[in-house]
Amino acid sequence: MGKIFGEAILVAQPVTDSSTTTSLNQPQPPVKEVDVTAILDRLSQQSKEKLDWKSSIVDLMKLVGIDSSLAHRKELATELGCDAKFMQDSASLNIWLQKQVMKKLVENGGIVPKELL
Repeated sequence: MGKIFGEAILVAQPVTDSSTTTSLNQPQPPVKEVDVTAILDRLSQQSKEKLDWKSSIVDLMKLVGIDSSLAHRKELATELGCDAKFMQDSASLNIWLQKQVMKKLVENGGIVPKELL
């Protein structure tokens, strides 16, 4: 996944065994499946803030310790190949970004409920 979000997930919950390469720029062996919902729900329960990570990219980013500012969301969206039409409106950007992050988590071995895709 992208460098911004991928590093946060790796810090929040390693998804590979200790023999794998940790650099996101290096080829990685297949990862084990990870129940993303369980991990994020656990983090949410431990958080002092009430964060709705399932529907808010801002809350999701906060939950895993990433700067959720508009500038950082645009940077992540750029990494994920966001079309310029979504970058003009923050609400559209947030919706697009939330879906793309969930898809990328699945592509990288995460188990995510279909309703979040």
